[in-house]
Amino acid sequence: MSPIKLLSTVMLAMSLSIAISQTALAATEAPYTQQAFAASQHEGKPILVDISASWCPTCAKQRPIIDRLVENPAFGDLVIYKVDFDTQKDVVRSFGAQTQSTLIVFRGPKEKGRSVGDTDPDSIKALLLKAN
Repeated sequence: MSPIKLLSTVMLAMSLSIAISQTALAATEAPYTQQAFAASQHEGKPILVDISASWCPTCAKQRPIIDRLVENPAFGDLVIYKVDFDTQKDVVRSFGAQTQSTLIVFRGPKEKGRSVGDTDPDSIKALLLKAN
């Protein structure tokens, strides 16, 4: 193999390795189930419960902010549970949420903070940090 091909192969392998490691550090997002949520609590994981509605303009503003924030390796262990405000009313009530666009963070079984209607990236980041 020529030195140029070897260097090219090594650079490609390094790029793939970096991409894979960055992907591994990304937060995990899942639909909410009581079993999955309880398992994450039992494991002591940092958790974000995102109560949103497809028609909600505030929720639509929160989504890209959360997506950007959780790319940060500091949130690599974060588990995000999506709760649909319209179809999961029992879950919404169990969290004591009054409205969509409610973000609640937990560390294990303990609630660490919540916000409603917040679209400020800095305060959402501060909320997520409470779960770490």
